[in-house]
Amino acid sequence: MATILVTGSSDGIGLQTARTLIEAGHRVILHARSESRAEGLPSEAAGVVIGDLTSLDETKALAAAAGACDVVIHNAGVGGGQSEPVLTGDGVERIFQVNVLAPYVLTALVPWPARLVYLTSGLQSGGEVHFDDLSWRSRRWDGMQAYSDSKLYDVMLAFAVARRRPGTLSNTVDPGWIRTRMGGAGATGELSEGADTPIWLATSDEPAAKVTGRYFNRRQELRANPLAYREDLQEELLAACAELSGVKLPD
Repeated sequence: MATILVTGSSDGIGLQTARTLIEAGHRVILHARSESRAEGLPSEAAGVVIGDLTSLDETKALAAAAGACDVVIHNAGVGGGQSEPVLTGDGVERIFQVNVLAPYVLTALVPWPARLVYLTSGLQSGGEVHFDDLSWRSRRWDGMQAYSDSKLYDVMLAFAVARRRPGTLSNTVDPGWIRTRMGGAGATGELSEGADTPIWLATSDEPAAKVTGRYFNRRQELRANPLAYREDLQEELLAACAELSGVKLPD
């Protein structure tokens, strides 16, 4: 059985993922944003790590607390419903920091696992690249575009890691439109559906799951936004994240 860290596992898809993995006998480390968010989480978990992903210091501390894992599922994320850009205490736009910079920092600081799974969204198809304005200081704010961009960057991060670290299986998943706080009451998918493919990529020995640098939905490999495959843009993203966080992705 594997030791698996699931970020953002205090509710929604993350909690469903963690519960299913625990039931399957895996050693699961849960993550919550705060102590209050950690209350009532499954007692069968191997542990709970606390850290607000809007803070670089807390994200770095979270990586140290989690330690070595066989698998990391980067599930945590925020949506694009806000009416104006919100800068974190680190001076970074909140959606980018939580959805992209935090998983980058955790990837860089947690000892290399055997598998990495990054949750993205089908909205990555409409994502754009703006490395010169990641915090929306010069562009007119569009929350859904900011979210779509962040989900494209997640795919790029997964692909960059797959290319740079061939010994680690690094893939990305669109879980679908799932009924969560982010997805809303009108969403068509159940939590179990959203958790299924991340769990499959994290644990399955099927040949279709033991690949790297791929984009999935419902266990089916799909083509992502063409920008995600450009190695020059992947490297620019890594460089931007390294500059913002002060953390370099190890070779």
